Amino acid sequence: MATRSRPRAYLLLARVSNLPTVWTNVLAAVAGAGVSISGVDPGLAGVIIALSMLYSAGMFLNDVCDASVDAIARPDRPIPSGDVSWAEALQVTIGLMLGALGILVREPHGLRAIGWGVALIAAIVYYDYHHKGKWYGPIVMGLCRALVYCVAASSLAGAIAAPVLIAAAVMWVYIVALTWVAKAADLGYAVPWMLAGICLVDAGMILFMGQPQLAFIAATGFPVTLALQRVVPGT
Repeated sequence: MATRSRPRAYLLLARVSNLPTVWTNVLAAVAGAGVSISGVDPGLAGVIIALSMLYSAGMFLNDVCDASVDAIARPDRPIPSGDVSWAEALQVTIGLMLGALGILVREPHGLRAIGWGVALIAAIVYYDYHHKGKWYGPIVMGLCRALVYCVAASSLAGAIAAPVLIAAAVMWVYIVALTWVAKAADLGYAVPWMLAGICLVDAGMILFMGQPQLAFIAATGFPVTLALQRVVPGT
């Protein structure tokens, strides 16, 4: 029997409270690629929307793959509780992925963006289907985040500069550490803070790249993520 509204269930499945961390990943990629942005940039907006959709798709797919485990360990999750069916969640996953690719192909460097977008989708699918109990799970999860930078940079600049690769590598290591903390029985309380901390890591990298104003914008993602987590849990 359903226990919550459909919109609420969708927000929980997508872990929307974590989306600001994706946006700051994009900002770090923009800074690293040396892309100049001013005002409302359609290309930047498209990348942010597409990557937000891919992140949400990954979260939906995570619950699809974990449905049998959640039925025992987390029966309050939307799928085992009956708020959203397994098939519906899978359909939303596919729709979000295809929609994101449709947006990326229209970006300034659409063909390059599509290539990296497909690579990100492949990493997401592999992680969601194979991460349980595997020692390399955190590494693949970190790869998914690192590829966000590659998608953004390739979409807007047509190439992936060295600073973008460095930023992606730093975040890769950070996500591996975050995943280790999440698995530690006595450190779970730190996970929401570390999730929000992704924004601060991006802000630090952007500041190092010499763009203090953009770094300040990225840093605001930290309190925004923490505030959103009070409304929609991000774990």
